[in-house]
Amino acid sequence: MTPTGPAELLATWEAGLAQHDSARSLLLHRAARPGAGADDLLSMPVGEREADLFALRRALFGERMQVRVECASCGEAMEFDLDATLFGTRTRTPDGPLRVEEGEWAVELRLPTVADLAAAGAVPDPAQARRVLVARCTVSAVRNGEDVAPERLASLLPEHIQRRLAETAAEADPAADVTLNVACPECGEATPAELDITSYLWTELDTWARDLMLDVHLLATAYGWSEPEILALSPLRRRYYLELCADA
Repeated sequence: MTPTGPAELLATWEAGLAQHDSARSLLLHRAARPGAGADDLLSMPVGEREADLFALRRALFGERMQVRVECASCGEAMEFDLDATLFGTRTRTPDGPLRVEEGEWAVELRLPTVADLAAAGAVPDPAQARRVLVARCTVSAVRNGEDVAPERLASLLPEHIQRRLAETAAEADPAADVTLNVACPECGEATPAELDITSYLWTELDTWARDLMLDVHLLATAYGWSEPEILALSPLRRRYYLELCADA
């Protein structure tokens, strides 16, 4: 992956300041795949987007990720490093729908896409959000030989079959959800922690953008250069000029 340039990244950051996670995910995904259209990005399986965002993170900020988690049992703050190359590995998308058969039910579903997740996330009630996701991702559902409409499926399916559907989708698209089990060094209990690459990458991008704008301000004040001229400098040359300013 070729890293997006500083001017484009600043534009991404500026556009995302007033947005929430789903919109920021799309902006970051566009930065990861500059040539892709919005429809193409929204139609991708969630795991493929996550893989792209991890790849963008590695290209921009390296392979080392610093993570802070609070123990759910004793409240101890745990800080550790992760290797970003271990996450976001692309997997082969299934050729056809996934199928779950149990008892009187036979259900076929496809992997949730970015658009599916956004539609479900826009519903505040978790139960209703799950119904939206099930309805959107169901290819077919049959109960005792009779077709069942996708929008009715979530209210009719037994809980254990719904769990099987979720597990089947997770196995087919493991990069869609990265959850860490972190053992506390104080009490020994494990704390599950979701690694949300959108939030993590956005926080890093926000820090980078504000630091870069300070660099632009200092160099523009010292040399009278424009923002595009300063952004065209390599990071090494910018740092060298900033050191000269400090020594002056």
